[in-house]
Amino acid sequence: MKRFLLIFALLFGMHTVIAQESKSGGITVDPKKRQVIIEAKVAPRQLPHLDKVYPIELIAGWPHPKGKKAHEIVVSVDVMPSQVHKALEQLGLKPGKPAKGEGAKAEGPIVQVYLEVPDAAGEYKRVPLEKVLWDPKTRKAPPKMTFLFTGSVLSPRDPNKPEDKVYGADLTGSLICLFPVTDEVVLQTTWTMKEEKFLKLDVNPDALPKVGTAVRLILEVPSP
Repeated sequence: MKRFLLIFALLFGMHTVIAQESKSGGITVDPKKRQVIIEAKVAPRQLPHLDKVYPIELIAGWPHPKGKKAHEIVVSVDVMPSQVHKALEQLGLKPGKPAKGEGAKAEGPIVQVYLEVPDAAGEYKRVPLEKVLWDPKTRKAPPKMTFLFTGSVLSPRDPNKPEDKVYGADLTGSLICLFPVTDEVVLQTTWTMKEEKFLKLDVNPDALPKVGTAVRLILEVPSP
């Protein structure tokens, strides 16, 4: 009986540890809130080596010079996209299928995405992405976005060695994409290339603090 109780206690203890919040390299997994919390920074809208500002196509990705789409992001992150993929799997999600190009549609479970920004008192407040983005000409917010956990395709690490494939988003640093312009990404919206043609978005300057400010990127899994 004592042996049984000891085994039970050990197993229960292991379960407790698994259920606790875990943190690694800028990513925190909170099972109770069903959230993946990613440390991020407000990204510059124009990069020094470019002569113009490009429309937003990604919510988050690596900064310049590592990020392949650093000129099109809202916030920059310093995490491996495959780590975010694994963090979402920890919360019970299974990736679907990323989309790329005309007529393609992303597949996967829904993930709610928003930012938390510090206020004057240093407290973090939630900001929906629809309030972060706008059309600079009309000053109107975009339609509501639905994000899907698609996961990334596998891509060759070296073009000369096509058989040596890795998690594609780890090569580009693309984390969350608005349009199916790339399938090397972790999350995509349900928008297609049709929306990309008329949704030329930028960051609402009143929605976020100054460039370089630390913010939190929140990925929340809806309760089943």
